[in-house]
Amino acid sequence: MKEIILSCILFLIAIGAFVMSYRSFREKGFLFNNAYIYASKQERETMDKKPHYRQSAIVFLLIGIIFLLNGVSVLLAAKWIFILVIVIAVIAIIYAIISSIAIERRKTD
Repeated sequence: MKEIILSCILFLIAIGAFVMSYRSFREKGFLFNNAYIYASKQERETMDKKPHYRQSAIVFLLIGIIFLLNGVSVLLAAKWIFILVIVIAVIAIIYAIISSIAIERRKTD
């Protein structure tokens, strides 16, 4: 019974991440991106938000996949899925770092 409840919670978090990803791909709603959050009010007005929305959308998509796979792993008691989750998490971290550097480089050009 605990596994079913935990899986449902993980699936709900995955759905939330997918919704955030979809809204970010559509460039709607609050921009959940450190560059935007820490920018001053003047910088926010002149900032090109499109690459930041795209970066946030991809990261939320990967987070959604991670939670979805974790939910499936708990539900099916398949421990091998955890390896896939770790690989996707590493990809998400590497993508976030590389895309942040690329966005900053484009800003200075």
